[in-house]
Amino acid sequence: MQIFSQKPWFCFSRFSLLLGLSLTVSLSNVVNAETAANAPQELKQVLTNFETVANQRKVSEIMNFYSDKFTNSDGLDYQTLSEALNSMWSNYPDLKYSIELNSWDKKGDEIVTETTTYLKGSSRNKGRLIYLNSTVRSRQYWSNQKIVRQEILSEQTRLTTGIKPPSVKVNLPETAKVGEQFNFDLIVSEPLGEDVLLGGIVKEESQAKLYLNPTNFELEVLAAGGIFKIIKAEKPGNEWLSAILVRADGITTLTQRIRIEE
Repeated sequence: MQIFSQKPWFCFSRFSLLLGLSLTVSLSNVVNAETAANAPQELKQVLTNFETVANQRKVSEIMNFYSDKFTNSDGLDYQTLSEALNSMWSNYPDLKYSIELNSWDKKGDEIVTETTTYLKGSSRNKGRLIYLNSTVRSRQYWSNQKIVRQEILSEQTRLTTGIKPPSVKVNLPETAKVGEQFNFDLIVSEPLGEDVLLGGIVKEESQAKLYLNPTNFELEVLAAGGIFKIIKAEKPGNEWLSAILVRADGITTLTQRIRIEE
């Protein structure tokens, strides 16, 4: 075994998840939600403005969309969100966003929307070019055109680097029950030939302090074409499952969320 410290680049994965969170809008357990097709024009315009400002990477203008009492399911607040966005955009100067409205609803004075946000970007660190692809689905409450709170429903972020990073198919459910076992499988799509494949996984409780902190992996030589792990859901909450696959000509890192329910 060896310890693989990805401090130069894996921590960017946390940033991307964070940004996906910050650029989606929605709520939990929406009943009789309206479809995106019949959303009010004002709501569509707010989301368009949000996407435009995000692509311009203007932190102060993005934060105007958030209430100073903002909270989310991982413990982020207005201040920590602003600080993390500044850090992320300095590392990913070409990050691009696309926001897709899935559904919306009106609950009293609040608007509830569910969206999917797609993020793509690249970063160069110590001569290494890193590509990021992230998809985040979430729900948030809006009040007076401000986002006041948020719940993350699902997310996946991939970071790749090298000439030929491993192409990976992932098998992981979005939710599991306490006490239930589930599979976390990462299957390398292409033949490995004579290549040696190294890999490792890390399971962490999703929380604000981990967004800006890198994760270290213990790498092992993999006997088969990927990682195949059975995990037991131990307590309710949100968890990040992260995995890395390393070979001579490339590296692929993946982080995906799973919600553990009672």
